[in-house]
Amino acid sequence: MGLFSIFSKKEKHISEEELKVNKMWKLWEEGKAESPYAELMTYQSEVNNGGHLQYFDNLENVGDLQKEVSQLNRILPQILKDNLLKAYNAYLVMLKQDQDDETEIVFEKYDEIYYENEESINQLLEKYSETIEL
Repeated sequence: MGLFSIFSKKEKHISEEELKVNKMWKLWEEGKAESPYAELMTYQSEVNNGGHLQYFDNLENVGDLQKEVSQLNRILPQILKDNLLKAYNAYLVMLKQDQDDETEIVFEKYDEIYYENEESINQLLEKYSETIEL
């Protein structure tokens, strides 16, 4: 059996759902995912890689943080929306003050609430991926 045959058999085991999720993330990487899902994917990716503080810092440097937060408010469940707004307000206050060790502690509580409720983000992204055409 050649390599192509083995690859073809493995390909058949990938479900349509998985293919759609993969395509959704590829669209996001290319900057082609629909709003507010693109912002949701950025939010999830950044928070999972370094928490809310990393999310805010990175977006402040490369994007329109206020627009991102506004888009997330359109789609997030209430508990995560409230959490994001509190974290964002804490970030704005932090920008006016010097960062210290307590800054990270403040953001840890927002990160915890996010992780406790991340499944709802996964569900939103799953619904979005169902709309992706292969």
